[in-house]
Amino acid sequence: MSDTAAPRALTGAQVGIPPRHIDFRFSRDSQRHFFYDNNPLASLMFVVFSGIFPPGERFFMESVRHFRDQITDPVLKAQVSGFMGQEALHGREHERLNELFRERGLDVDLPARYVRFGLRQLERFSPRLQLACTTMMEHFTAHLAEQWLTDKALAASSDPEMLKLWYWHALEELEHKSVAYDVFELIGGTQRERKQAGWLVGIFVMLPVVASWLRLLIKEGQLFNLAENRRGLRALFGRGALISQVLRHMPKFWRRKFHPQQQQTQALEEAWRARLFGPAGELSDVYRNPGKAVG
Repeated sequence: MSDTAAPRALTGAQVGIPPRHIDFRFSRDSQRHFFYDNNPLASLMFVVFSGIFPPGERFFMESVRHFRDQITDPVLKAQVSGFMGQEALHGREHERLNELFRERGLDVDLPARYVRFGLRQLERFSPRLQLACTTMMEHFTAHLAEQWLTDKALAASSDPEMLKLWYWHALEELEHKSVAYDVFELIGGTQRERKQAGWLVGIFVMLPVVASWLRLLIKEGQLFNLAENRRGLRALFGRGALISQVLRHMPKFWRRKFHPQQQQTQALEEAWRARLFGPAGELSDVYRNPGKAVG
């Protein structure tokens, strides 16, 4: 019998997708509509995002987990492990942020309820279509992440401490942007399924997101705050604005030869890894496992 030990499996950190444990701290002293330039409409969009991320991340993980036993390539296996770890930690930290929103009387559970209902409808479809839906939503979040990391208006007008969470989340979205799609390709996912995913995500995810955003605006008594609402809409959907820049990339998902790596963000990722996790990184004081995860 050979005494040679079996090679150890690669980790997420070794393939560039390290799950990083971060212990964020949020000020309780800032303005109520504090995140985006003290604008209620734009700030409530980020409340919606934070509310839907925990159930959304769980859906992403389960859709990939269903096909995990079919993966034999050790690198892709490690990438999936890193993806799972990063997504789980994103959900955990957004739950903590959501507690702050609840303390402020912001109904962050409303968008979570709406999106959980929509995700339950997606779970009625085949596992392949669920994974196709995940790849589409990962395409959206990857471009949203790139905007978070490059949008000067967001950086100049937003709460600096809370930005740290969104920057960490954005960096890791870019690091794992191809994983779900690579699993989708492995199982023989098709362009037709990607097109079907577009309709399913539009109906069961995007409609609940918009509806919950509108409901929050009504609950906050801001629906007829016309001047602020115009300002917030320009900040999000104006020419060259945050969400407008994301939406213009969405049709790429339905191209025959689409792949997430066509979104070339390697240099951006390197710059932000150094900024957040380098020797004098902005998150060095709240980063809990630097010895286990390569920053």
